[in-house]
Amino acid sequence: MSVTEMFSNLQGFLSADQDVREDIRKVVQTLEQTAREILTVLQSVHQPSGFKEIPAKCAKARELFCTVKTHIAQLKTRFPAEQYYRFHEHWRFVLQRLAFLSAFVVYLESENLVTRDEVAQILGIEVVQDKGFHLDLEDYLAGVLIMASELSRLAVNSVTAGDYTRPIRISNFINELDSGFRLLNLKNDPLRKRYDGLKYDVKKIEEVVYDLSIRGLAKEAESVS
Repeated sequence: MSVTEMFSNLQGFLSADQDVREDIRKVVQTLEQTAREILTVLQSVHQPSGFKEIPAKCAKARELFCTVKTHIAQLKTRFPAEQYYRFHEHWRFVLQRLAFLSAFVVYLESENLVTRDEVAQILGIEVVQDKGFHLDLEDYLAGVLIMASELSRLAVNSVTAGDYTRPIRISNFINELDSGFRLLNLKNDPLRKRYDGLKYDVKKIEEVVYDLSIRGLAKEAESVS
């Protein structure tokens, strides 16, 4: 085989790989669009009137997650299952975003931390790598950390809306979350940086609770609850 023929064959492999990546990008774009739609629905809970609409907003988000499942089912067909990590970078960000949105919905519904299995179920994917398209552990953790930032914002907006008990509950939840992350030896640099942001979220929420306390609103909220 001549050098020219060799490189012609290599170009064939490169072209095939580029075609696969382009197909993946197209499906990921639709996933990103649906993720933005879910985020738009959930962002409304930050409005003063939004707290009363939390059940309805969560139900709407759940409906949109059905669309997410459809898109992910399409994504699974675009590449060989054993090459998940070869193309992982294409959907890593949107999967983390969807993990965050799943975690936020579950928190709004129950004030509990979503498990990795629950997120996988919501998205219609696996947890175990050997079973195919799955939720990478670090993507799940990144999603949980994004949710923590969203909850710090929710704590502030709760006070504005006159809900003085919610920030206290959020504070307890975030402190437990922080304690959990302290048990982990995070070696992934982006994930570790996100965890550093959790410290600021803890501080921000503590400041909200402290402000309620010195204004006497914390005790008032506890007595009402």
